[in-house]
Amino acid sequence: MSGVVLDGKKINQDILNDLRPRIEALRAKARAPSLAVVLVGNDPASQIYVRNKIKACQDLGIRSLDATPSAEIGTQDLLGIVRRFNNDPQVDAVLVQSPLPKHIDEREILLAIDPTKDADGFHPFNVGCLVANWPAPRACTPAGVIEMLKRYQIPIAGKRAIVVGRSDIVGKPMALMLLHENATVTICHSKTKDLETECRRAEILVAAIGKPALITRDHLSPGVVVVDVGMNRLSDEPEVQRLFAHDARRIAAFAKNGSTLVGDVEPLAMQEVSAAYTPVPGGVGPLTIAMLMANTVRLAEQHLA
Repeated sequence: MSGVVLDGKKINQDILNDLRPRIEALRAKARAPSLAVVLVGNDPASQIYVRNKIKACQDLGIRSLDATPSAEIGTQDLLGIVRRFNNDPQVDAVLVQSPLPKHIDEREILLAIDPTKDADGFHPFNVGCLVANWPAPRACTPAGVIEMLKRYQIPIAGKRAIVVGRSDIVGKPMALMLLHENATVTICHSKTKDLETECRRAEILVAAIGKPALITRDHLSPGVVVVDVGMNRLSDEPEVQRLFAHDARRIAAFAKNGSTLVGDVEPLAMQEVSAAYTPVPGGVGPLTIAMLMANTVRLAEQHLA
């Protein structure tokens, strides 16, 4: 028996539809919310992601500004772009797309973003607000996961939640958000001993470690809710055949494209063992964009109050 599919595309649309009347109210009162995106260089994955963000803005009626400096830009010049958006009263939210070129001081750029315009929720001030459970922009991907669990009416309070991965972008904020929802939370990572045993304790398992199909059937207990944050591109044919032998459409798409996406959890195991799970793609990914829009609207409401 397969688990229930947690459809990120549906929840994305539900969140965006909830934002529409709030955006209209802002337009009627003063102006549309606005998001400024800084994309350095021409990384293909970043370009696609930024394009999706801009499209979401256009669909909702959010004003989108973008700066696209070359990969050769220095830290000081990039700081100048960030400060220009900080100082523009027409800009509500600022996002600097990562990864940045290695010669740029990423920490300095992050610290330069006005915390009241921090679209991603990554500024240390806002991370501190998350720790204290004070209102502030939240990291988009884990905030989207919480939103999805709530909208599917999956209980969190009192549940044993295991987060695999400790990144500043997903793992750490995910653990804090689950804790604020009264889950009992364990964080696992590359130095965790006996990962299988730890994961089997989970009633909610969030995999965000960035390694294709690292979590196998041996890691999952029957009835677990699996949230697979991983987005790993596979081009190794034997590995694709092994992971997707059950999925003729995926094999055919791989034969056509030469690669396919897989999460951090073995797909068939996740489907067969879980009570509910997020597919890859189409699970967590769409939620990140939706929560970025939600952060932008919330910041605009604060600026225009």
